Amino acid sequence: MKFKALTAIAALVVAPGLALAQADDDNLVINGEIEAVTKTAAPAHMEDTGVDTIMSGWHFRSDETQALQMDDFDNPGMIFVDLGIEQWNKVEGEAGNSCASCHEGPESMEGVRAVYPKWNEDAGEVRTLAHQINACRTENMEAEPYKYTGGQMANMEALISSKSRGMPVNVAIDGPVAEVWERGKELYYTRTGQLELSCANCHEDNYGNMIRADHLSQGQINGFPTYRLKNAKLNTSHARFKGCVRDTRAETFTPGGPEFIALELYVASRGNGLSVEGPSVRN
Repeated sequence: MKFKALTAIAALVVAPGLALAQADDDNLVINGEIEAVTKTAAPAHMEDTGVDTIMSGWHFRSDETQALQMDDFDNPGMIFVDLGIEQWNKVEGEAGNSCASCHEGPESMEGVRAVYPKWNEDAGEVRTLAHQINACRTENMEAEPYKYTGGQMANMEALISSKSRGMPVNVAIDGPVAEVWERGKELYYTRTGQLELSCANCHEDNYGNMIRADHLSQGQINGFPTYRLKNAKLNTSHARFKGCVRDTRAETFTPGGPEFIALELYVASRGNGLSVEGPSVRN
């Protein structure tokens, strides 16, 4: 049975005769003014991967889907940015604070998304943007944390990400984060589940190939959170990680847990040099 499953998935990915969906050469300009870098040279740490150019998932979408992301009036993800603004200004918790109490307007978040996950010196740990949001809620607002992959968290991530659109992803991989980054790299290349697939099998070895009714991108996360037409909602990176692991027919890790934190750090670093796009639009 195991051999049959592996044979089946291999046929889906690399069988002769399946159409290719190679990245196009279109340019992403948001609202006619934010020019996004969607193709660039791979970071130095990817030298041995065989990937010379990194590409945003935007390039693997249809013209119609691409167009949705190019105008905020058409981008369905911007609805959740508006909800995030409401959350930003809402006073919650025993301390009687809102996000605005400490940070004033959301514009103060410019550049923040581009460097997460990152090392937090005071906490002595690698924190994702979601972890930092919840730390602010529990420590500074004395409010309940958001569910890690819940709608309110996705809204807030979308709001913060939108203030960094067009800025290059620049996630640190050395110093105190190095050990976690190495753990994430190991997870990226580890085969899991009944289908014995790793992240790399799809997003490094077979990007541009069709699988089932869709095609594979490089799995970059510079566009997260992303509005998926498939489920008509905003999706966070850890929710997508969970879905990918599940698709290998493996027991998945916990969103917000150490495994996915490490994986997010490594995958984010594979996109160093691409522009922040969130909230993006994908299939």
